[in-house]
Amino acid sequence: MYTSHLSHYKDSISKAKTAYYSTLINTREGNSKALFSLLSKITQPTNQLPPHLYSSDFCDTLASFFNSKIENIHHELLVNPDPDLAPPILFNTHHSFLSFSLPSVNETAELIKHSKSSTSQLDPLPTVLVKATFPSLSPLITNVIQSSLTTGIVPTSLKKAAVTLILKKPGLDPSKLNNFRPISNLPFISKILEKNVAEQLRIHLSQNNLYEQFQSGFRPLHSTETALLKISNDLLLAADSGLLSILLLLDLSSAFDAISHTILLDRLSAIGIRNIPLNWFHSYFSGRTQFIQLKQFTSHTVPVTTGVPQGSVLGALLFIIYLLPLGQILRKYKIHFHCYADDTQLYISTKPNSSLPPTSLTECLLAIKSWFTTNFLKLNNDKTELLLIGTKSVINSIQNFSIPFETSSISPSPQVKSLGVILDSTLSFTSHINSITRSAYFHLRSIRRLRPSLSLHSTAVMVHSFVTSRLDYCNSLLFGLPQKTLSKLQYVQNSAARIISLTPSSHHITPVLQQLHWLPITHRITYTILILTFKSIHNLPPSYLSDLVHVAIPTRTLRSSSSLHLDVPTARLVTMGGRAAEQLNALYLRTSETSGLS
Repeated sequence: MYTSHLSHYKDSISKAKTAYYSTLINTREGNSKALFSLLSKITQPTNQLPPHLYSSDFCDTLASFFNSKIENIHHELLVNPDPDLAPPILFNTHHSFLSFSLPSVNETAELIKHSKSSTSQLDPLPTVLVKATFPSLSPLITNVIQSSLTTGIVPTSLKKAAVTLILKKPGLDPSKLNNFRPISNLPFISKILEKNVAEQLRIHLSQNNLYEQFQSGFRPLHSTETALLKISNDLLLAADSGLLSILLLLDLSSAFDAISHTILLDRLSAIGIRNIPLNWFHSYFSGRTQFIQLKQFTSHTVPVTTGVPQGSVLGALLFIIYLLPLGQILRKYKIHFHCYADDTQLYISTKPNSSLPPTSLTECLLAIKSWFTTNFLKLNNDKTELLLIGTKSVINSIQNFSIPFETSSISPSPQVKSLGVILDSTLSFTSHINSITRSAYFHLRSIRRLRPSLSLHSTAVMVHSFVTSRLDYCNSLLFGLPQKTLSKLQYVQNSAARIISLTPSSHHITPVLQQLHWLPITHRITYTILILTFKSIHNLPPSYLSDLVHVAIPTRTLRSSSSLHLDVPTARLVTMGGRAAEQLNALYLRTSETSGLS
């Protein structure tokens, strides 16, 4: 009887754990941030600030620190602009933005319905309650929004932010204030209002072709993967031609917080924002306040006279507009570039036996520095990175290379991290794959510990959020790599499949992958490439990828004239030119012919 009761007790505990964890995971399905936080709390001790830092005095110290930091940047950069280095802003605006379109009650209800359920301390009602009662509250919220868009005035209560702090990287010293990143939490109605304005602003930018072509941050159908695919394509083709490429990754200090409101309003006016919309943005920037919040402790409310709120709907879009003139400077010096929000990458290809570094690059850096200074953006020389890219023979022939910059110089690094991907001098991605493998196995070990208390579905949700997402992130860059290199990722996928299906290591993994409907790693890469090529053929954004795909036009009438064929450029080296994005046309053709896609 004792043994029977003990067995029943253990089964009940196991079922209760499974139900508990499954409920927690299933309610967070699709929200990787919430799942990551949940897994950290379950498997690791909570990484909190030391208890003595939780106080109103420390909150006041943080508030003063962030304010003085931006004031010091502006004071340091307060210089007279050089008209030769800062060209005039020229935008071809066909239509002015003279008035807002007023949202209907149904449109507001849809925005409320699809918004996140996070609640700010400034909200009078929990967001969950607002979403549950949106049929009743939508008309009231719509009236507030319509009144703001009609008068061009943003209510003062919607311009106050509760700022929470996160460490820039796990494990940093919390006693050093510079290791914190401020995130603004705005009232829920403020987010709905900003979503209305942001959508109309995006339409204006698209219709007037005002977006910077090589700006991929926070734009529909653009991503870090499309940006890196374009950059790697250019670098691989240059290496295939025997050229040396110089890649510079610029770093800005507190870029979002240092924006000048006066300059930003001028920028908005230059792209055609007029009348009430321009007044609305002026009201949006003026009179803003914020306070630091750590648990139940808060700082005094302080005014915000610069920057756009990090964490707001409009912040990222306004920052992109602020940087629009930068592309004109880079094109003037014929420097290739690509931006993702405030991450700016410059690259130029040259013959290895030519004068290094190229004069155009040195002059361009001086012009960029001058433009950043004029626009109160501080270029962080210490964190700006340099990478030389080419074949092994070309890289080995370069000795003692550096780029002089102001009072110091920038020396090449063996590898750099760009938008979450580690790049090396030959674009072998070996270090990147090793990093993915280490991170994936770390999370798999945590999931394996919880597996006895997880259902099959909950385990799959965790694996997809923490492991599969890493295997798929920017995997199109891995096309053409040796199977030996990609096998490490395949071992990770096999381990993940065994954890989900509880398959012993002695059993063959192929039937398990088929049962889970998982494509092997090489086929997942091919699948991503086919999707990107298909979008490029049909002129879906981004345009910089569509420009790489060229439809073959026969010189005479052929029986195959009605089918789609693409021009495939010739490559000198399989290891370089054969992996470039333009060579993916050949892969698309081969696959489409065998699968009937053409």
